[in-house]
Amino acid sequence: MKRRIVVFLVAFLAVGLCGALVWFNFFRDKLIADIFANMPRPAQTVSAAEVKATTWRPGIAAIGTARAENGVELAVQIGGLVKEIRFQPNQAVEKGSIVVQIDDAVERADLIDAEAAVKLGESNLKRTETLRTRGFDTDAQLDQMVAQLAAARSKLERYKAIIDQKALKAPFSGTIGIARINPGQYVQPGTVVATLQNLDQMKVDFTVPEQLVDKVRIGQPVRFGASESRLDRTGRIIGIDPRIDPQTRLVSVQALLDDNRDRAVVPGQFLRVRIDLPDEPNVVVVPQTAVVTSLYGDYVYVVEETAKDGQPALTVKQVFVKVGRRDGGRSEVLSGLMPGERIVVSGQNKLQAGAPVKIDNTIDVTGIPVRDPARP
Repeated sequence: MKRRIVVFLVAFLAVGLCGALVWFNFFRDKLIADIFANMPRPAQTVSAAEVKATTWRPGIAAIGTARAENGVELAVQIGGLVKEIRFQPNQAVEKGSIVVQIDDAVERADLIDAEAAVKLGESNLKRTETLRTRGFDTDAQLDQMVAQLAAARSKLERYKAIIDQKALKAPFSGTIGIARINPGQYVQPGTVVATLQNLDQMKVDFTVPEQLVDKVRIGQPVRFGASESRLDRTGRIIGIDPRIDPQTRLVSVQALLDDNRDRAVVPGQFLRVRIDLPDEPNVVVVPQTAVVTSLYGDYVYVVEETAKDGQPALTVKQVFVKVGRRDGGRSEVLSGLMPGERIVVSGQNKLQAGAPVKIDNTIDVTGIPVRDPARP
């Protein structure tokens, strides 16, 4: 009997203990849920900016390659032994100055013979003309003397041309490069001697998409630079290819750099190019960092002033926008925003609609310059 009572008491206590545990867990979960439900969400620190209608400075950005306005690879026209190299690397040479002399001793010796033959032909022709007027020579003899003199003069001019070609001259003024031959070396026709570049003015070749070619004009101003933030060189468009490349759908454009006397731009250099288009007023612009891209479209967080417990507070709402052009860290907004609204420009990754925020603009995270120093 006692054993049954003990078993019953043990069972009763076990059931009571289990019930107490279940009740405690339920009470704990409900208490935690109530605490979190009534706990205010902490305000997230973000950076904000005011939406403004400003002047949009559109442009066409491209990547170009610089080359000299006049630049050639100097090559010999006639083969022979290199007698003399008359330049040093990076030397400035004048148009018409001799840079390489090929041995022309044989041709100069032949030139003396050709000059003597011309003088003899001139004397024979003069003598024959005199005799012809006196009736001693025939017309055939006169024609023969004229032909012999013409042949002698042709031979003389040929030797002069060969001698002239063996003296390689600069076709224009510029800076000559490193010599690719040595004195005493035998060179074949077409052997490149050095490169000659006129660095005072440079051309820049680049391409633009076919959709924008109607906005490009001859004489249009262009800016150049080593980076997008430093377009400190100016120029103008001098050529537009009338044909669109069917493979790339791009149009080749050429611009002339106004002044390169400081030699800061060298042939083959990579350059950023921007063609400035007419300004457009009253365009709604926001920093690109403010726009968030999602599967449902682009959106921004707009900051709203609200009141909670009689105290002013800031919250955000999600607004979908239609984005147009992008340029220089800015985005054009075609719809969805009005000037004067405040939007979040950094810290969006920790926000959701209705979240409280506090604004801290001590650091400019947009990276947008207040003024373009390269353009007034």
